Amino acid sequence: MNDQADSLRKLVTAQENGALQQPKLTRIVTVTSGKGGVGKSNFSLNFALMLQRRGQKVLVFDADIGMANIDVLMGFSAPHNLYHLLKREKTIWDIIQHVPSGIDFIAGGSGFRDLVELPQSELDYFGEQIARLSGHYDVILFDTGAGLSKETVKFIAAAQETIVVTTPEPTSITDAYALMKMVRSMHEDVSFKLVVNRASDIREGKQTADKIAMVAKQFLQIEVPLLGTVMDDANVTKAVKKQVPFALAYPTGEAARSIDVIARHFLNEEGNAAPAEVGLKGFINRMLRLKK
Repeated sequence: MNDQADSLRKLVTAQENGALQQPKLTRIVTVTSGKGGVGKSNFSLNFALMLQRRGQKVLVFDADIGMANIDVLMGFSAPHNLYHLLKREKTIWDIIQHVPSGIDFIAGGSGFRDLVELPQSELDYFGEQIARLSGHYDVILFDTGAGLSKETVKFIAAAQETIVVTTPEPTSITDAYALMKMVRSMHEDVSFKLVVNRASDIREGKQTADKIAMVAKQFLQIEVPLLGTVMDDANVTKAVKKQVPFALAYPTGEAARSIDVIARHFLNEEGNAAPAEVGLKGFINRMLRLKK
């Protein structure tokens, strides 16, 4: 009772002083790709670090069931993952890993496969646990598996934003478009943004994005804007071998500087202050609705 009374007094004082602020709105972002090997997870991790550097509190969900490697890229092994949450062995706070780089992340493991098959009561429990993150993070990134699985489609459809990572290679371009086409055939309201990784220069990045955007507009009747281009950089491979994010190991390298530009663009986008119904609350509601 004393705690409740103290909280009430603080609330009244804040109201009297005009100090009450609107709840923090969380941007829910899915990062995906049409094929493996395009650097999607490396992008997710370093993108999160650059957002954090710009004052954002970020949580990364490693939602890649088959090839989960966010922890490998950081040289950190997670003792708990989503499976422990779904089995009610741990709370959402218990499975969040706080690593030396400063990024918070959740390892998915087989838990994401289980998530798709959960009965409604268990999915409701998952939603309740995720809802506890409301107000704690500015951005939550779901790093999904490459290609289309039931789990990946579910997170793409529920998230308010989807970033598709591709490279200038023809097969990567084709697979990126194929992914968007398949998702749109199942969920017409999903929109996409492109990140072109390993480009030799800005021009190649734009040309790659233009190819995808042109076909998407002609056959899917959607606009697919380019969020940014990441330059090809030998430092990325060096950082992977060191198990240190390249944004930390080589902060002045071309790849790190490229992702910093993308983070700035992401934060400056019009309408990035999404209304509450499409933030974390909206994500949970869509997750529950997609199960039915």
